[in-house]
Amino acid sequence: MSSILLDTNVLVYALDVRQAFFQEKAKTIILKAEETATGCLSVQCLAEFFRVATAKMQLPASEMIKQVEYWQNAFPVFPLTPQIVLEAARGVRDYQLSYYDAQIWACARLNQIPIIFTEDFQDGQTLEGIRFVNPFADKFAIEEW
Repeated sequence: MSSILLDTNVLVYALDVRQAFFQEKAKTIILKAEETATGCLSVQCLAEFFRVATAKMQLPASEMIKQVEYWQNAFPVFPLTPQIVLEAARGVRDYQLSYYDAQIWACARLNQIPIIFTEDFQDGQTLEGIRFVNPFADKFAIEEW
């Protein structure tokens, strides 16, 4: 089973009680990624999660700190490095990605993670060996991963 980078939207949906369907899917994905030791995160995803959870969803910062701590212990977390910044810049230049989407792609590419679970890219798209899978798409089946 391949390693999978979980994008911010997967983490956010796991706590979004306003969207029960997405919340259940996200929780299932995270649990399976943890149980199978296939999930990993970028430090960018943890930072974006904290910001969205506290600013947009208005969840308590103290609880979200605990959630970030849990995820950093449950999954390998890749740091943001100068190489990732440069690779992301190349993704912007060569593929017209938004910078932060390019940074997620660059993190996966440079850390040899072949799959990103995200809703921010075209489902099934592959870019230099990195495949984007929308785990919230109707055709997605967790059993296949």
